[in-house]
Amino acid sequence: MTATAVPDQRVARRPWPRILLPVIPAVLLVLVAVTGPLLAAHPVDKPVTAPYGEAGADAALGGDQLGRDVLSRLLHGGSALIGSALIVAVVVTLLATLLGCFAVLSPRLGRLVERTADTAILLPPVLGIMLLALAWPGGGRIAITLAAIALGTPYAVRIVASAAAPLATSGFIEAATASGERVGHLALREILPNLRATVLALFGLRFVDAVYVISMAGFLQLGPQPPEADWALMIRENGPGILLNPWAVVAPGLAIGLLAISVNLAANALAPATARRAALR
Repeated sequence: MTATAVPDQRVARRPWPRILLPVIPAVLLVLVAVTGPLLAAHPVDKPVTAPYGEAGADAALGGDQLGRDVLSRLLHGGSALIGSALIVAVVVTLLATLLGCFAVLSPRLGRLVERTADTAILLPPVLGIMLLALAWPGGGRIAITLAAIALGTPYAVRIVASAAAPLATSGFIEAATASGERVGHLALREILPNLRATVLALFGLRFVDAVYVISMAGFLQLGPQPPEADWALMIRENGPGILLNPWAVVAPGLAIGLLAISVNLAANALAPATARRAALR
């Protein structure tokens, strides 16, 4: 049996310029961050100025606390952050979608998922990150990525389950159940196709949340360690010299903010209003 879209999930057609206008800045920023190492003028660990040197011909944004080129380190520091945030967003969205679709069809699984999610949501994010990062052998970026997945999945499951609950009691699900369809078919072939908009909005929100979580961990030095080039770590390292060379702190801070804002605007443009309201509940 083929699923039919429910009325409140239908996507209204909008002019392409209104969709592309918010998407293009996010795509350009991601491309610059990914290809940044190829554009950098200096190695990330080579001093080219005096400590906290002013902007000049050799360093367009000046030097950091060791005299390394801020712009070169800025160009090197975005690809790892975007890659980690993308992994977190994909895994969290996938797990939440599968668990949410199956949970609304099985009362026992639904209660288990709901209680587990409620318990996990009560854990403070900073404390959860610290516990998981410090418990992981060697810590580093992998530990922070796993911590972000573990902390982001419970909340995302509640969003998907909330959007899927009305579908589980709809007429086409009852008809498919009466015809003898299995739970896996109902979840993946009947409910999931009607959640495309919600899943897209959830993916955008999870990406932005992952950027903030990974950046916060980097600022607390729970993830990447010196001398690695990382935007959040650059803010932490160069904080004492902000009055000598503000760009060493302002530039990575702006990069993190622009990345989160641009991706969030792009996700809002691609997802219908109904999905955005469901994801923000």
